Amino acid sequence: THSIALGSLLARHEVSIRLHGPGAETTLNGLYMPRNEQHLDNATKIDHIAPECTSRELYKAVVDGRGRGVFDGHIVVRPGAIKTDASQTNKNLLLSASAQADTRPQLEIFADDVKCAHGAAVGQLNEDAVFYLRSRGVPHDAARGQLTYAFVSEMLKRIRVEPLRSHVETMVASRLAAGGVEMAT
Repeated sequence: THSIALGSLLARHEVSIRLHGPGAETTLNGLYMPRNEQHLDNATKIDHIAPECTSRELYKAVVDGRGRGVFDGHIVVRPGAIKTDASQTNKNLLLSASAQADTRPQLEIFADDVKCAHGAAVGQLNEDAVFYLRSRGVPHDAARGQLTYAFVSEMLKRIRVEPLRSHVETMVASRLAAGGVEMAT
């Protein structure tokens, strides 16, 4: 699945998946971009019930203004779900001093012989990278825009249906521009 949340004053998106059959696989991709006073909340649960199941989860946020992004991810590996392979990652980019990101990746493992990982990161744009682009003649706002779009582009590339990907790319670029993030040409 691909979840793209570009705005609402208050929104919550919940996904619950149960992997019942041996060898079942799932991938959850999410991009959310709250700004101003927006609050975008993502709650996911992947329940590994059968053995040899695989799950991949990557959610990214770009938070600007006084926006708040929330990720509450939960992976459960039930007894008997041996050889589970699960990963969960949440990455957050804060574009203003007032932006907030709350992240809570969780693993509950009740089986042996599994490979599971989870992690989260919250940070700002790397000022050395901004300086590098500026030293090559890229204006400050455009440099920030390029780096922000590069952060988001990983999620856009995961959308395999080209017309949908193109539409979402246009929406994301418009969203960044409306938030004052200048896209370089």
